[in-house]
Amino acid sequence: MKRLMTTMLAGAMSLTAYSALAADDVTLQLKWVTQAQFAGYYVALDQGFYEEEDLNVTIKPGGPDIAPPQVLAGGGADVIVEWMPAALAARERGVPLVNIAQPFKSSGMMLTCLKESGIETPEDFRGRTLGVWFFGNEYPFLSWMSHLGIPTEGGEDGVEVLKQGFNVDPLLQKQADCISTMTYNEYWQVIDAGIAEDDLITFKYEDQGVATLEDGLYVLEESLDDPAFVDKMVRFVRASMKGWKWAEENPDEAAMIVLDNDATGAQTEEHQKRMMGEIAKLTAGSDGTLDEEDYQRTVESLLSGGSDPVITEEPEGAYTHDIIEKAL
Repeated sequence: MKRLMTTMLAGAMSLTAYSALAADDVTLQLKWVTQAQFAGYYVALDQGFYEEEDLNVTIKPGGPDIAPPQVLAGGGADVIVEWMPAALAARERGVPLVNIAQPFKSSGMMLTCLKESGIETPEDFRGRTLGVWFFGNEYPFLSWMSHLGIPTEGGEDGVEVLKQGFNVDPLLQKQADCISTMTYNEYWQVIDAGIAEDDLITFKYEDQGVATLEDGLYVLEESLDDPAFVDKMVRFVRASMKGWKWAEENPDEAAMIVLDNDATGAQTEEHQKRMMGEIAKLTAGSDGTLDEEDYQRTVESLLSGGSDPVITEEPEGAYTHDIIEKAL
């Protein structure tokens, strides 16, 4: 009996060890630092959704000096979170990114201006200084200005582009008439700095008809030739979307999970809970499937940049529904 028990125990331990070894490793590179913008992935990790899919997921935070496409191309990640304008621009430059899922249905990008500047409509941007993020985030702005026919090299008829850091200082210090903000983050930093909402005017890209897709999941095209990788991504996307739906339904709890994963300690509970509430509005209605009309709108916006478009040719093979269809 003792020998039998020993054999059974050894067998159980071997099975446990095998299960641990059998889990597939996945590294996800985020577009920015740990915050509620990426709550679905942290929830999937915390709630065991990845574990249920036999995945061992590592989530790598981003930052101002981290370009997700470069990380992916260099082998530092299996899958990245990226905005579609940056992804399509990278693809045209030779980094063959493919969208495999689109958790974000709506855009949170906007320009926020001080009312005292006198700006009331986009036409009033002429002759003004506008804060713009770069590192791939400038593409939606440049496309918008092209649609408006407003040059971005300064002058009375154009706009002076201020290369904006990832903060709201240019507006607070009145170095710019308007700055780039997200509905879920920098806008509220302006409010928290003591400027009343009534003293601001905002221009949402979504409302201007030039919104482009944000926060999709991308992999390298050649990776999709590997059936084992495809299977791994199917499980990853399924667990991630489960995480996003859980986060939408439990926003405060999701925000706390994000805080638990913030190694820097830079985030606050109030800010993350508010951010999660806004993020839930952007993921609402999405099951992870890339809407082809949204994709085409983004492409057309990037192509129609006059003499300096973001992309110069209609992309081919820039997305696939194969992963999300299997995941669902």
